[in-house]
Amino acid sequence: MTNRSSPNPEFFAPWHVHLGSGDISPRRLQLLQSIETTGSVAQAAKQVGMTYKAAWDAVGIMNNLAGEPLVNRQHGGKGGGGATLTQKGLQIITIYERLSAMQAMWMASLDEADADILPLMRRIKMQTSARNSFYGTIETVKTGAVNAEVVLKLQGEDRIIATVTTDSVTRMGLKPGVTAWALVKASWVVLAKQQAKGLISARNFLCGQVTRITEGPVNVEVVVELKGGNTLSSIITHGALAELNLAEGEPICAMIKASHVLIGVDE
Repeated sequence: MTNRSSPNPEFFAPWHVHLGSGDISPRRLQLLQSIETTGSVAQAAKQVGMTYKAAWDAVGIMNNLAGEPLVNRQHGGKGGGGATLTQKGLQIITIYERLSAMQAMWMASLDEADADILPLMRRIKMQTSARNSFYGTIETVKTGAVNAEVVLKLQGEDRIIATVTTDSVTRMGLKPGVTAWALVKASWVVLAKQQAKGLISARNFLCGQVTRITEGPVNVEVVVELKGGNTLSSIITHGALAELNLAEGEPICAMIKASHVLIGVDE
């Protein structure tokens, strides 16, 4: 970042931490730090200037990107329940704090000539607007004449199935054991009761329980915690919410067509 009042650029840490298909931004890392300090997502959200909903959204995204939980939820506490960092969460913020201190010293020593390389360094990381991001390991790849079916194992025992072209399998090097990420738009996630299994053609039928319902003027966002610990967001209508009779803590399943799952790998 440059200081426009000075002829020479000045650079400041921290940078983003990259996990899987996206970045954990400095603000989200501050949220993790505040959760560790306060033991509450509600209090941590206030400290970093987030809404309670945005804070839980960020926690869900970070848990998914890390491939394992960074934050453990404790139900029934004051102010919406408590929260603690897992060992992995503590490890990330500890390393991040150390790197930030070292980066601050290094960046302060850069001169104007060194600045030319920084835009290139920033370009090599990708961010995505897809609401659902998951990181895991490819378990199987079944190749057909035109398309291939890729099964991605997420944290816990959750799995997500994607349909890609055979060309993509070759070009991206998709094979068992390769780490990859999956992106799914919230509007592509259809919710249904457990008894609907076997009555639909969607390849992905992931079950869990409702952890949050946010009603807007047009649609409703429903966040589901899957059995393996991953979180999944769905956008549904108010009519669908009433028809399904959803409430926090209720069991629910998410249906996703394999063709609606986007697969990517780290270069």
